[in-house]
Parts: sequence; structure tokens; C-alpha cells
Amino acid sequence: MDQHERKRQAARGRQVRSELAERGVVALATTWVDNSGVTRVKAVPIQRVEYAAAWGIGASPVFDGFLPDDAIVAGRYAGGPVGDLRLHPDLTRVTVLAEQPGWAWAPAVRYQQDGAVHPQDQRSVARAAVAALGEAGYAARMAFEVEWTLSTTEPDFTPAASGPAYGYTRLVERSDYLRDLLVALDGQGIPVDQIHPEYGSAQYEISVANEDPVGAADTFVLVRETIRALSMRYGLRASFSPKVVADGVGNGGHVHVSLWRDEVNLFSAGSQRCGMGKEAEAFTAGVLAHLPALLAIGAPSPASYLRLVPSHWAGPFQVWGLENREAALRLIAGSPGNPAAANLELKAFDQSANPYLVVAGLLHTGMAGIAAAAELPDPVNIDPASLPAESQARLRLPTSLQAATDAFEADEVLTKALGETLAGTIVDLRRAEVARFADASPDEIVAAARWRY
Repeated sequence: MDQHERKRQAARGRQVRSELAERGVVALATTWVDNSGVTRVKAVPIQRVEYAAAWGIGASPVFDGFLPDDAIVAGRYAGGPVGDLRLHPDLTRVTVLAEQPGWAWAPAVRYQQDGAVHPQDQRSVARAAVAALGEAGYAARMAFEVEWTLSTTEPDFTPAASGPAYGYTRLVERSDYLRDLLVALDGQGIPVDQIHPEYGSAQYEISVANEDPVGAADTFVLVRETIRALSMRYGLRASFSPKVVADGVGNGGHVHVSLWRDEVNLFSAGSQRCGMGKEAEAFTAGVLAHLPALLAIGAPSPASYLRLVPSHWAGPFQVWGLENREAALRLIAGSPGNPAAANLELKAFDQSANPYLVVAGLLHTGMAGIAAAAELPDPVNIDPASLPAESQARLRLPTSLQAATDAFEADEVLTKALGETLAGTIVDLRRAEVARFADASPDEIVAAARWRY
């Protein structure tokens, strides 16, 4: 960031400070998501917004080495006490928070002291992936689904609703809460597509409109923190963990992505299978081929692999299929009223993931597929668990974080795209989590993750 840009940011900061003061805001929270999927924060009073915009907020780079339990891994590239970064709020995303009176929020971009972007700033890595996609002549749209489970107690889980899965009874039980959530999100400028009770005990899901990939990751963070704040106002606790109880279905973090060129959705404007264009098919093939390695990004918790089991609609097989909710990649063909809504849904990911790393991983592996003119295998349009045992074994995605980490470390596309220091730190952290839970029972794994996400 040069002096010209600092002056521009300072001017914008003065404007934002004035606008926030008029709305009764007294502090700005700036967040980033660490490599373990935990949202971290630094905040300033609004009198310091101008300075923060131009010069940043001090923060140690040690956070790159944090595990979910706040233990620090002294790895090859992160985790030491030396150094300092500057967190610059992205003022284009400043949002006054409906459920935290007096507060506003903005995602942070982390810079080094010399003004260069920090190589482990995950949001910047995602932005670079979007830029690379644009240079290749394409654009992408994304949306993250949010599933959460409500409890009346902590640390144990006591369901805050007892109605049946997808049942209207469960909506009635928490209708005031869900109404207030919709009001809050609307006040924050987040368009909601739908909201409903989910399958798990006291579980709900909300889907928001698609947007540019980095914006979708920002929105994902903001939606979860709005749910968390609203839940606390109601005397409840919200868990976004991949598993809340060991024998439950868990919370997914499904990601929807579509590929565009010249304002045309290539997932619905072609002559390939299921109406895809050739680039959309190659993009899908690239993601599918790299999916074992992508799990180290999209399913980075030991609890993730308690969720990724067959016949639970979690997508534990390396297959794709048209409207197949048990396939890791579900192709959604759009609807009669909106055929341009066709997109690819990734079922195997969950909310212990850093959404910005998810954006970068999906776009880079999809682009690798396009560059190689990759071809998709035949779709699987049945429950893969009904296939012969030999086929199941061949198609099964990694069943442990150890196996996913090994696949990630060997994946040249992903490690090159993320860079040596970020990719190396991800490996160091995942191996530390594997060691931490080497002798743990499923119940112990679930209890450790339940309130970290």
C-alpha cells in the first residue's frame, strides 16, 4: 500500500466515521478467519477508523499458527512471537450490526509493515484467485449455506427445539427467533433465499443469494456472527460445528458455485451433459479430481470425518451426479422458472473451513480443469453406498484428516496456488490436529469442537 492509497483510504475512513456516528455506532470490529477456521477480531472506536483505514490495526502474525483451541503451533512459517502485521478494514463492506447495538463490522486485509500484503492473508489469496479467473475470461458466483444447531446449555448440548425434522412445529417453537434473524439480515443488506428447520435435532438452515466469491465468503462470516449474537440475546447457544453430538448428522457448510462468461451461466448454456458448457464441465472435473486434497481446506477438523459418512447426505464419495444429494458434487440444473440458476454444490465441506481458502481452492482447481480440458467421468445418480464394495472403496473420499492432509501436501495445483508459506502452515496445523486427537474417542472429538465453531 503506497502513500497515495493511504491518503485515499484515510479520506474514505473519514467519510465512514461520519456515517457510522450518525447511526449511533461507537466501534468497528474487523475480522479475519484463521487457518483453523476460527473468526478472529480486532476492534477500534470509530474515532480511530480513519487511522485504521490508512495505517491499519496492529496484530501479530502468530494467529496463522493458531489451532481451534487457541494452542499455538510453532511451525515452519508461523507461530513465533516475532513480527507485526497491520489489519486494514475493507471499508466497501462496512456493515452496521443489527444484533450488536453500537457496533459495525468490516472484513480485514492483513498487510506487512512494508505495505505488502501478508502472504498468509487468506482473503487476499481468494481475491487473487478471482482475479486469475477474470484474466482467463471467466467470472464466478458463489453462496455458502449456513446450518446451525441451537442449545439451551453449554458445554453440554440440550436441544432448544423438539419438533420433527423439517417440521412446521420446530418453526413455530422458534418463530420469533427466526423472524428476528430475517429482520436482522435484511437490515444488514443480506438477501435471504430461504430458511427452514433441518434434519438434525434443533437444527436450522439459511440460504442467501449468490454473489462474487469473496463477497460470498464475507457474507458467510457475517451471517454466522449475526446468528451467534441473536442466539445469545435469546439465551441460546448456536453451534456451527461439523458434529454437535457424536451420533447426530452434523452441520454442513455446502458451497454453491457457477461459472460465467459474458454474463452467461456456463452451467446452463451448453450442449454437454445436463446442459453444461464444455468449460463448466471441465471446471467441475477439475474440482472433482482434486477433491481429496480440497478436504484439508473444506473439511479441516477431525470432527469433519465423523460427519463424512455414507448415507447421511454428506457427500463422502468422489462422484458427481444430477440432483444427487449423496454425491460430493451435486449438479443443480436450475428450475423451470430460472434455468440460469444452474450451479455446482459441494456437499463434503463444513463450517470448520476458512471460507476464503475454500474460494481459492475451488477456483484454482476448477481453472486447472479448464486448462487441461478435463473430462468428467460418468455421473452417479444413485446412492453411492449402494454400489459394489469394490467401487465404494475406489470412490471413497479420505476418511481421516491425516489422509486429506497427505493428499493436500502432494497436490501441486493447490500448494502452488496458495504459496509455500500458507500451504506449509496449513499442513503443519492439520498434522498438529491429527496428533492432538490421535487417541480421542468420537465423543471427545465432538466435545472439543462443539463450541469452537
